[in-house]
Amino acid sequence: MEEGNKVMKSRFRRVCVFCGSSSGKRNSYQTAAVELGEELVARKVNLVYGGGSVGLMGLVSEAVHKGGGHVLGIIPTTLMGKEITGETFGEVRAVASMHQRKAEMARHSDAFIALPGGYGTLEELLEVIAWAQLGIHSKPVGLLNVDGYYNFLLAFIDKAVDDGFIQPLQRHLFVAATNAKDLVQKLEVAVVADVLAYLKLSFRATTDSSKCSFDQLLLLLMCWYT
Repeated sequence: MEEGNKVMKSRFRRVCVFCGSSSGKRNSYQTAAVELGEELVARKVNLVYGGGSVGLMGLVSEAVHKGGGHVLGIIPTTLMGKEITGETFGEVRAVASMHQRKAEMARHSDAFIALPGGYGTLEELLEVIAWAQLGIHSKPVGLLNVDGYYNFLLAFIDKAVDDGFIQPLQRHLFVAATNAKDLVQKLEVAVVADVLAYLKLSFRATTDSSKCSFDQLLLLLMCWYT
């Protein structure tokens, strides 16, 4: 995205957004969906989502489509009558089952974001976090906590850490923010942080630190990234 005369390239080509086929009772949920779509467009990131044109699904897909981004909606044939009404934006790909839908959404995406939603959104979000925990993927996951909607979930995860069901480091398998701009930026940094952590370990193991410090290497990498 452009910031003054500097162009910031996103690390992501496509981001998968999980969200409800309902708009929710608060206008802030709808506003957040539109703002997320606009933020993806600003960073030239395309959208992968569940394929509906109603509720938050419709709002985020419309925002990306109107902004010139590519939209890929993946939906089981059994749900098409329930979730797709009115004009559908972008490309719609029908699949045979819910399992295939989730697999295809994950395969086509570089990162995941969850907007407010119900059972389906929660299931999709927790599954990609669990996949990260198991090492199935290393893609960043973000939670858009609009008006504290997911405070209960964050509290539950903290409780699971405290009671020994989730390891403390695994608490950071996802990031959260209250607005789209901050969340996407956290996702960008989350990827960089993982890469730099690996480089730091490799650097210390293989390099004579008297010749070049890690901070100098970090500076060079950040200059390249920006």
